[in-house]
Amino acid sequence: MKDKQVNNNVTSKKALLGGTESINDLRDKEFNGKELTPQQRLALKNFDRYRISVLNQQTSEKAFHNAYFKLQVMANLSSYDEFLKEEYFL
Repeated sequence: MKDKQVNNNVTSKKALLGGTESINDLRDKEFNGKELTPQQRLALKNFDRYRISVLNQQTSEKAFHNAYFKLQVMANLSSYDEFLKEEYFL
């Protein structure tokens, strides 16, 4: 119960600071039982497909880990709106 309150406070503080919701924010929302809009669900789906595609293209363990790290950063810092762009529709 306390964790949910902390998570809600973090999300609202992020909004107050002019931040936008990221892919990871949407995952947290979904995990906590909150309803996502169709656009938010589409962004999650696009990101997951994009992530799998990028990781499958890697030819070495080092390249895989670098790509994985970059994808983590994207999921954490990029607005989910980014993944509604056509380039992420796979």
